[in-house]
Amino acid sequence: MASALGRLARLAALRTPHRGPGRTGTPGRTVVTTSSGGILPKPKKVSFGLIRIGLVVVPFLYVGTQISKSFAALLEEHDIFVPEDDDDDD
Repeated sequence: MASALGRLARLAALRTPHRGPGRTGTPGRTVVTTSSGGILPKPKKVSFGLIRIGLVVVPFLYVGTQISKSFAALLEEHDIFVPEDDDDDD
């Protein structure tokens, strides 16, 4: 049963249309050798450094903090969740 499903999956993958005009996708390299048999050089690697990560993470953390603060203030304003000040030190 599993081998039949595997064969069907492979056939379905072979029958899918190739990318044509108007279709978008990530560019990929499927050829690793030249027609004479030589190996092509490695493709350029796009590195995601700490600066790029920081440019994405820091603004979203700031926006999330602001949303959390405003939602906490809204809850406290409508007395939905107000922490009680219990000074019972027994």
